[in-house]
Amino acid sequence: MEVGFLGLGIMGKAMSMNLLRHGFKVTVWNRTLSKCDELVEHGASVAETPAAVVKKCKYTIAMLSDPSAAFSVVFGKDGILEQICAGKGYVDMSTVDADTSTKINEAITAKGGYFLEAPVSGSKKPAEDGQLVILAAGEKALYEEVIPAFNVMGKKSFYLGQVGNGAKMKLVVNMIMGSMINAFSEGLVLAGRSGLDPSVLLDVLDLGGIANPMFRLKGPTMIQGSHSPAFPLKHQQKDMRLALALGDETATSMPVAAAANEAFKKARSMGLGDLDFSAVYETVKALEQPSQKT
Repeated sequence: MEVGFLGLGIMGKAMSMNLLRHGFKVTVWNRTLSKCDELVEHGASVAETPAAVVKKCKYTIAMLSDPSAAFSVVFGKDGILEQICAGKGYVDMSTVDADTSTKINEAITAKGGYFLEAPVSGSKKPAEDGQLVILAAGEKALYEEVIPAFNVMGKKSFYLGQVGNGAKMKLVVNMIMGSMINAFSEGLVLAGRSGLDPSVLLDVLDLGGIANPMFRLKGPTMIQGSHSPAFPLKHQQKDMRLALALGDETATSMPVAAAANEAFKKARSMGLGDLDFSAVYETVKALEQPSQKT
């Protein structure tokens, strides 16, 4: 099976590498073409534009940073729309809002092409291990055709119906995740300032009803002050913003998510945007500890 792949950031690189390892023929493109070099060493071909990828491949997958990037790759010069046509499918796995997905879908289908949105739950390690959760919506026939690729990149794929539902599900998931990491950060700092060992807190949490893989994975490195980016904080904040906009559209009160978003914005203002989203912990640590009265 031959596929095109647009976007070789932290996620896209790992996902396209898995496709190559499992025998897919992959043609890649990235704005910074030098990022394609490692994929070429593993057998990928390189195209100079998104349009060139679509011209060559029946199926093209994209994993881009935000709605603006997703939009420009479709509508910009040498973009998807210049070559998409009947018989060709475009799968956007970026995390965007439902409105962006809907507009891309309308443009693709107007040209006779097929569109599927398929954002993923999971960050760098699950992407490397082929353990992502794929949240697809759109053209059912295209979903069924690209399942072999999804099975290589992910451990489970969900088909959620009409375009927009995948984007909405992903935003809900990431909103919950962002709110959780903030509460977790406050708990770690509170434990430390109360004279408790934060490492013991991790052990206690892991044996209780709120045990979860994120706390287990992020906790030790957060305590060490290490935030190597698996999922950049700037992207988490973008997802919080989009989730809150969805809350506005649906008249859903989201005070916890709104507070978490402010913490991520503060982290960005502190220059932490390119670190892992767990670096929001540093905003809690940075708050001056009140002096104890004797």
